[in-house]
Amino acid sequence: MNIVEISQQRYTTKHYDKTKKIPADKIEQLLTVLRNSPSSVNSQPWHFFVIDNETAKNKILPAIAEFNHPRVADSSHTIVFCVKTSLDDAHLVNLLNQEDKDGRLPSVDLKKAQDEGRRYFVKLNSSTPEAQLCWESKQAYIALGQLLFAAAAIGVDSTAVEGYDSAKMDEILGLKQKGLKSIVVATLGYRAENDGNAHRPKSRLPKEQIFTFL
Repeated sequence: MNIVEISQQRYTTKHYDKTKKIPADKIEQLLTVLRNSPSSVNSQPWHFFVIDNETAKNKILPAIAEFNHPRVADSSHTIVFCVKTSLDDAHLVNLLNQEDKDGRLPSVDLKKAQDEGRRYFVKLNSSTPEAQLCWESKQAYIALGQLLFAAAAIGVDSTAVEGYDSAKMDEILGLKQKGLKSIVVATLGYRAENDGNAHRPKSRLPKEQIFTFL
């Protein structure tokens, strides 16, 4: 499939076939896509909790809105997207050291410029904790988009889940103590035969209404 075909076939899965598990190699591909996702100034402000067993699913279900329970319970995998509650110096230094290790900073001047540039944008978007959370959340949603498209590209169905109690999820996973906050949830698996949403035509506004060419 080309990218247009993938975009046309991808849809929000409402019912999963609980008997079907995503092969380990495909999960590894999708986790690599998450790891490779772009973020502003390569801030990588995220952490992902991967849930692939009944015990873990049952653990987080109290945080999931009741109408979304089947999407978690019957999915093969559920991923909780989290962001850091503080982009502190330790994180920024860790990023810089990793970039240096990976060969992205071949000179002292480039390393200094990268560090100063990133710190400038982090400060610019961190005037308040709420502002920083909003900025980080945007980065997490970039990763979510990457995941949804990549899943469709390899024949895996998916659902983005905002219908959950973030405070309850944070409590269940002990996120406050880890310096994290949950932002969104995604479920992955294979559609059930009775998933009516899979058979409905995609509906989008016509391009004349959403594109302006200057």
